[in-house]
Amino acid sequence: MVTGDDPVVLSLVGVRDKAAFMERCARAFRLPDWFGRNWDALADCLTDPSWTPGVRGRLVVFGWQEFAEAAPGEWEMARQVFADAVAHWRGVPGVRPELVLAPGADPDADTPRDES
Repeated sequence: MVTGDDPVVLSLVGVRDKAAFMERCARAFRLPDWFGRNWDALADCLTDPSWTPGVRGRLVVFGWQEFAEAAPGEWEMARQVFADAVAHWRGVPGVRPELVLAPGADPDADTPRDES
């Protein structure tokens, strides 16, 4: 996952299924070419420091409601993978990971709420 002081912003606007979700994740997190586009692969990529320092900053997810409605089980799995990645990196000194689910379709339009 991209790191630093700037948040990673994941737009899920228009996403209605797992395949589209995985494609958005691959772009937003700049996942490696070998990313398998499944839940285990996403979890591995978000917690594996061999290719990136991991989830060390803020992840802002917006436009997620359509995905949550269309595929509630997949959305719950996505939230769990993100929460597990945040928990994994939270134990590393100097790392401050955070998951924020922005309530609207534009991350600047609404006040995000912390879901970590």
